Amino acid sequence: MTDIAAVMPRERRPAPAFRLGPETLTLGILAIFVATISLAPLGRLALTAIAPDGTLDLAGTWSVLARPRVFTAAMNSLYVALASTLLAVVLGSVAALLTVHGNIRFKAAWVFGFVLPLMIPPQVTALAWVQAFSPTSPVLGLFGLAMTPGARHPLFSAGGIIFLLGIYNAPLVFLTVRAALRRLPANLAEAARASGAGNLQLIFTVLLPLARAGIFAGAAIAFVSAIGNFGIQAMLGIPARFPTLITLIYQQLNSYGPSGLSDMAALSMLLSLITVIALGLSNWLGGRGDVRVEEGGRPAEIGLGRWKMPVEAGAWLYLAATLLLPLSALFATSLVKGFGQQLGWDTLTLTNYVNALFHHASIRDAFATSLLLTVTAVLLLSVISLVLAYFISWKKGALVRLIQMAAELSYVLPGIVLGVAMILFFLRPLPLVGFSIYGTVWIILAAYLSNFLALSLRPLLGGFSQIDRSLEDAARVAGAGFFQRMRDIILPMLAPAVIAGGIIVFMSALNEIQVSILLVSSSARTIGPMIVFLEEGGSSTLAAAVGCLMILIVLALMGIASLFAGRLPKGALPWRD
Repeated sequence: MTDIAAVMPRERRPAPAFRLGPETLTLGILAIFVATISLAPLGRLALTAIAPDGTLDLAGTWSVLARPRVFTAAMNSLYVALASTLLAVVLGSVAALLTVHGNIRFKAAWVFGFVLPLMIPPQVTALAWVQAFSPTSPVLGLFGLAMTPGARHPLFSAGGIIFLLGIYNAPLVFLTVRAALRRLPANLAEAARASGAGNLQLIFTVLLPLARAGIFAGAAIAFVSAIGNFGIQAMLGIPARFPTLITLIYQQLNSYGPSGLSDMAALSMLLSLITVIALGLSNWLGGRGDVRVEEGGRPAEIGLGRWKMPVEAGAWLYLAATLLLPLSALFATSLVKGFGQQLGWDTLTLTNYVNALFHHASIRDAFATSLLLTVTAVLLLSVISLVLAYFISWKKGALVRLIQMAAELSYVLPGIVLGVAMILFFLRPLPLVGFSIYGTVWIILAAYLSNFLALSLRPLLGGFSQIDRSLEDAARVAGAGFFQRMRDIILPMLAPAVIAGGIIVFMSALNEIQVSILLVSSSARTIGPMIVFLEEGGSSTLAAAVGCLMILIVLALMGIASLFAGRLPKGALPWRD
């Protein structure tokens, strides 16, 4: 008998609708976010540089880049970046050898002092050094070395820019070389000593060659930092009439406004090209040859013997010269009534601090705006970085790698390049809403989110590498959703890394100048560029007071972050030994 049910038409069931899981949806939102704040602005920058009117015009781009002043500025940028990088590599490598392999006392305190200049905003550093060599320098005056009134300032020159950039970027080299040296096992040094190698031979034939990757990585970071350091180049280069690409872009905007954006885009692309080539060359040099070693054990200790006291004295003398000299001059200038006065009981005043905190409306508004933008950026980036670090560490994939590369690109490119990209992308009204955020605080916030995303990620990536995934897997098996696992499992375990990342972003964003110098307006000013504006306006004592307040904020934040040092991944706080 024929089975009637088998021949009767079956009722078709509707195909299950495609559903996006919370993880896929979250990753898609992250991709859109990063594309909007990083890839799209940089893409618009590149398009404007080569096709300012919508059609390819390489001849027009070349006509901008071939101008004599652009060539001079490019050569000057390369010169100061390369020379200062060489100085930073020497200082940073010596410091790393001294603290990793040397048996000096009070290493932690010395490392804190050596890394501290990196935490201070570059414009404050430049202002402090300018005032340190003034005729009223409180330290040089004690030794009769102060400049005579009317003499040319030694820092207003190419040599001054190189000197200051080298000192400022030396901690960057120190951090990478120190990490490389710590991975070298002590048995290598023991084998070299057994072969009759002395201390210098051990350093130059074993330790430094094996730490080559760290040295080149530090050199690349120092070069990128130097070529994009607006604070030092502007504070010293503009008065010295020593143009660089970064100051040329700044002066182009001041002279022509948005009408000169196509020229600024071409200059920014040239600056970006130099940066990318330098990074590629450094990676190639650092990767040549196989210098892999088996990690483990304590680093070899190099006994200084009878040179211990002179080396320790020289190390602390370096900190005194690079910290005490400029900071004391900055503090002394902030306490006098007028620039050029000697600090004494008759000239001592707190008026500059009172004006900065209460009476100067533009400074007060700049502090408030910076605080609002910084807190907002920290809160948003803490959440975004936690979720993004989860995907980078445990999910991976092509899209995740692309998001990470976009975040890193926005961080390594000179900040002024990102500033030009943000202007180009957000100058026109936004789709759907119909208004432009150019000239408002929101474009600065977008730039902060783009520039500091990679910085916020680093402590969290280190944290994910040190925690066990089994708890998250167990919660998944028990039926916990993605957001519940992030809230109840991941966040409690990585809370210290989130806090550390937030504090580092807070310090960086509150005093930031590289990006915001092009984005500030009369209605949206931040405290970072205020030092430059006050100094250009002749208010040096007020600028010194603002600089001292910024340093106090940095020190307070470093102290707060240090409270969590025991619960953080190693290396999350750069000033901790």
